[in-house]
Amino acid sequence: MKITFLGGGNMAYALIGGLIGQEFDPAGLRVVEPLAENRSRLASDYGVACSERTDAASLACDALVLAVKPQQMREALSPLAGRMAGQLVVSIAAGTRLADISRWLGGHRRLVRCMPNTPALIGAGITGLYADPSVDDAGRRQAERILGAVGKTLWVADEALMDAVTAVSGSGPAYAFYFIEALRDAARELGFDEGQARQLAIETVVGAAALAAASEEDVSVLRQRVTSKGGTTEAALNSLDADRVKAAFVRAIRAAEARGRELGEMLGKD
Repeated sequence: MKITFLGGGNMAYALIGGLIGQEFDPAGLRVVEPLAENRSRLASDYGVACSERTDAASLACDALVLAVKPQQMREALSPLAGRMAGQLVVSIAAGTRLADISRWLGGHRRLVRCMPNTPALIGAGITGLYADPSVDDAGRRQAERILGAVGKTLWVADEALMDAVTAVSGSGPAYAFYFIEALRDAARELGFDEGQARQLAIETVVGAAALAAASEEDVSVLRQRVTSKGGTTEAALNSLDADRVKAAFVRAIRAAEARGRELGEMLGKD
């Protein structure tokens, strides 16, 4: 499989590194990237061919990965309209709908929409994927191989769910970092220095996530096991419940999902 990346930023860099780490031949990868600094880094670190603009060699691929910012997508795709020849097009741009990508490409329909998240930068991501009905099993396997290079993958059956994927897992690392911040700040208030507070907060969250991933039991059961009646954990959770923290998080994620739909509509306007 020959893969061209349209855009050579951090996520493209992570995907390329992940593919090469899985013994994908660098000779099968190309990157179209306007910034000389990014081209130099990709060529130096991974030995992949880079070009400033899309040329015939860039389009001689089996899969084209759209790794440009959503606001730049229409401009980036306009030179490609009518030039596609059956390639699988994989978009990792948040909020950008397949109908709009198809229109900007002159009606091309072999499309997959993906939403990775930033832990992909260390190979620990989770990516939601949706395929246009025209994409066959082989195309889905191609998309899965590309995004699977940086973590786990999850297919959804309805493109409307991609805004929910964005709200839950795309934005999700920020929610986790928000909690780590709070845990760190509380540790500092309780007398730990900066380094100790940071270590306690991060390692607690890393360990809890690892335990949840390794367990077949629901996270609510794991939570209950830490919570002794009349103990310190119960006191903390009672305080959180009194402040309706869980409900606030659900509202926040719903707000993120709604904003994703709004952005998709805005980006697709002619």
